[in-house]
Amino acid sequence: MFQPSQSDVRRFFCTAHAKARDGHAMEALETLASMWTAEHPEYHADLSDADAAVARVYPAGSDQLNPFLHLSMHLSISEQCSIDQPRGIRQAVELLARRRRSLHDAHHEAMDCLGKMLWESQRAGRPPDGESYVACVQRRATQD
Repeated sequence: MFQPSQSDVRRFFCTAHAKARDGHAMEALETLASMWTAEHPEYHADLSDADAAVARVYPAGSDQLNPFLHLSMHLSISEQCSIDQPRGIRQAVELLARRRRSLHDAHHEAMDCLGKMLWESQRAGRPPDGESYVACVQRRATQD
């Protein structure tokens, strides 16, 4: 399994952003990443300097969001939906996007569910529970 380092992830997003900004050819994953970075102009300054991005610290519990974690979650949810893994996530996110009239907003709500699932998994020392994750997104899709 490919396990990029924190530095690798940050450089990837910075490179994808630079390629999109400069009109350079991109790999498929870079294109997807650049689509999500375009949705977050508030992160563009963080993405403009790869060396600074690698060195930057985003303390846990601070008010400042880590743009690389946030964008990585967008990519994760996009990939999960593309292969429907965990089973049912595609339909749940699509339903949530229709209800919210925004795929971007649906992703943000799904991130809450994904983060909760990962936190509970780590806390309990168990594998992630994909069924509870999908159920959480489904609940959000049926609530007003």
